[in-house]
Amino acid sequence: MRFRGKDYFGRGVTVAIIDSGLDPNDPRMEGVEYEGWSIQFGATGHALLDADCHDESGHGTEIAAAVRHFAPGARLLAIKIMDESLRTNADLMAAGLETAYRNGAQVLNLSMGTPNMGKALLLRDCCAMAVENGCCVLAAAHPRGERAYPADLPEACGVASHPDCPVDKYYYFAPHRFPRREWAGLSGKFLAYGYSPQHAAAPGKKLWRGSGIATAYLAGRVACLREALPDEDADGITEILRQLALTPVPEIGYA
Repeated sequence: MRFRGKDYFGRGVTVAIIDSGLDPNDPRMEGVEYEGWSIQFGATGHALLDADCHDESGHGTEIAAAVRHFAPGARLLAIKIMDESLRTNADLMAAGLETAYRNGAQVLNLSMGTPNMGKALLLRDCCAMAVENGCCVLAAAHPRGERAYPADLPEACGVASHPDCPVDKYYYFAPHRFPRREWAGLSGKFLAYGYSPQHAAAPGKKLWRGSGIATAYLAGRVACLREALPDEDADGITEILRQLALTPVPEIGYA
């Protein structure tokens, strides 16, 4: 990513992929530096960490490839909270966020969310702690603009997507320009590219993945900004991200 006349690749920055794990044998992961765990809850309700973070579904690896599109030099922290059917819950999301910031991640990527308002406070506490520890939290917004946490929390950067968004640009729906009463779930969100990266085994093939992949692309940009501005705090990085974003035209919205 080019910033202030210089190219950055996310070197020295750790990005947490809180998802379904990581397949290091995928050709898109060649040369990646990574560490990872899986998280499950035991019978007593305590979070249990295991060293096996192998991706059984491929979703987490797709997310990692999208992050590496902009930040190929970033170190990845794969935190597996999904099973092979991509099922998870808000408690595992919270455990994943806490595990990430406690283990040195500076960018937290959560390409999912929950509509459960009862878990919003739990997720907000985790996001607030992450931000206080210098982490930027990026979370996928609901694909139809409905309620989703942590994307709708003020401590997180919510990311939506649209098929017309180009890969090299992104937009920001500033609340003062796009009030919630008129733009609902888009207000206060970033809008980014939503196609999965091209796989080496299938060149030229693009698959629309929406806000999940869009969040990962933006997380890669944030990793580059963290490399460029190592002394900037999380709120400062987010503000710079907003300044670099384009202002969307009224025609852009959800498909």
